[in-house]
Amino acid sequence: MIYSVKGELTHIEPNLAVVECGGVGFACRTTSTSLEGLKLGETCTFKTHMNVREDAIELFGFISLHELGCFKMLLSVSGVGPKAALAILSEMSPQSFALAVAADDVKSLTRVPGIGAKTAQLIILKLKDKIGKQSDFSGLEKVNTVSGGGNTSAASAAINALLVLGFSASEAAGALVSLPDDMETSEKIKQALKKLSSNR
Repeated sequence: MIYSVKGELTHIEPNLAVVECGGVGFACRTTSTSLEGLKLGETCTFKTHMNVREDAIELFGFISLHELGCFKMLLSVSGVGPKAALAILSEMSPQSFALAVAADDVKSLTRVPGIGAKTAQLIILKLKDKIGKQSDFSGLEKVNTVSGGGNTSAASAAINALLVLGFSASEAAGALVSLPDDMETSEKIKQALKKLSSNR
């Protein structure tokens, strides 16, 4: 098993990076997120996952361990292959993906080309418990509470108000997660709107 590859970045194309290590070029299928900021000729390190099929052996590489972890979790869902997993993680950061799953946000997942409502619902069904148990995604325990786990009525009212205003469940949860539990509903909504507006 190849855990990682480190070397000179010799070639880039959409969802593919070639890293030369000791005279051997490793073709790593990857996400647009991992490719951001990389330049040809620079030294880079990809954390990798090898996918073995009857007709091919493919190496998938990611700059962050969080992204690799999300990729592996997605592959554990029946019907979600490497191509779909890369598409999701090219559109969403690991944190955004985790928030979408934790908040039952089908809408955000279906924005990814090729991901329909049934697939999005299956991903949420299969991965919600797994993501909830991960310590890699800071704030998720609180996000689960904000998105319906039964914390304060102020949090529930605030997230419902943001949904009515057209924000997705994951956007609302992400904006509310860092706010104090004892903050008044109106103030929660006001602060969340400031964050959401600055991100758009």
